[in-house]
Amino acid sequence: MLPSSLKLSRAATATVARTVQLGLASFKPSSSSPYRLIHDGIIKGPNVNPVALQMIDYALSLAKSKKSDESNAQAMLVLEQCLSSQSSESQDVVTHNSKGMVLLAMSSLLSARGNYDDAMEKLQNIQVLVHSHLDVRVAAMEALTGINLEMGNDDTSSVLADKCLELLGKVDLKNSDEGSEIAIARAKAIKGLTELVQGNLESAEPFFQGFLDNKGCIGNAALSYGEFLHATRNFSLAKDIYQKVIQEVAKKKDFTDVHALAACNMASEEVLLAATCSLGQLEVHMGNFGNAEETLTTALNRAEQLFGSRHPKVGVVLTCMALMFQHKAKQEHSSSLLIQEGLYRRAIDLLKAPPLDLEVNRTMRSRMDIIALARGGYAETLCIQENRKREGEKMKRWAEDAWRNRSLSLSEALKISDSSTRMPVVDARIVRAL
Repeated sequence: MLPSSLKLSRAATATVARTVQLGLASFKPSSSSPYRLIHDGIIKGPNVNPVALQMIDYALSLAKSKKSDESNAQAMLVLEQCLSSQSSESQDVVTHNSKGMVLLAMSSLLSARGNYDDAMEKLQNIQVLVHSHLDVRVAAMEALTGINLEMGNDDTSSVLADKCLELLGKVDLKNSDEGSEIAIARAKAIKGLTELVQGNLESAEPFFQGFLDNKGCIGNAALSYGEFLHATRNFSLAKDIYQKVIQEVAKKKDFTDVHALAACNMASEEVLLAATCSLGQLEVHMGNFGNAEETLTTALNRAEQLFGSRHPKVGVVLTCMALMFQHKAKQEHSSSLLIQEGLYRRAIDLLKAPPLDLEVNRTMRSRMDIIALARGGYAETLCIQENRKREGEKMKRWAEDAWRNRSLSLSEALKISDSSTRMPVVDARIVRAL
């Protein structure tokens, strides 16, 4: 069923139904769908229904074409038609793979519109498709974990990451073609990411061991590994990893085989955005402010192109840019208060921060890491202005109450200290500070 906010007009429903019934004979796959799961309508390998793949690509391209509620609803209807066309009785690999990929596509569309509960329901349904490829189920569990991390459900995320690792124990990795290095690396990396979010760098380290020479260390796995290196101040290697992720994802843009499937905030476009944003932060931490500004500007343009100018993830990148100008001003003993204030104000607005008069409580989870960073940084710019110091102190207290990172205090996160063994890294995929 479509969410009530995405109901179609009768005419639109008829149009989409006719398109599906015609078998998409005239459809030519788009090369620029923002939530694509396939490349030119084909995933390499014999175990997926090619018509289902064509319908998935059509739906995702349709959703992007106008970025409206109606185009999104039309896309969802195509996918529902595709899902219903798969036999409910067949228990073969092709049927289960096809169903799983349709559900991944549906979850991406739903999460992009903020319908996280519906997206998670689709992802959970994939786990019962026991004959589907291991990589399909890993992609679903990875996306489930990613959504919960973005929502601030850290305990749930940790449990889901454990279940993702358990999937590897249910197949014979030595003798099965399902035993891809990519699936293994992704399962380990998503568990490592849950540990990073909770500030457990020591606990995260074992999950990234051997990643440097691991052929499966691509995409999400590589990005999480880079963030671990960044957080532990291995700047040179982290930069190499970030640049590798950006080059690989930008070059491919779409997934060409079942091993690289991803959905929701773990999709390739989100990885490209997050890797660019993380590289920009790294340049700040290395004191390369010219490179940092250029890289973060690229990330900002990507965020606006992918989500629109009013999306919270645009606010994430703006927060990183504001912090960059703040660090630059401190190091160069210059002033950019107007630029900083403008960036912080817009970021806080896009992040949909609660009013300052609203007391922080444990139910406030989504985006609170970044909201606290933005308000903490903004408070610093206010406190150095005598006539606004009182306003800044109030904002600072609110931000400190909202900050939840266990390994760094907010004041430490807002500084670049050569003596610190840990560095804060904003992950734009999950809108969290690691």
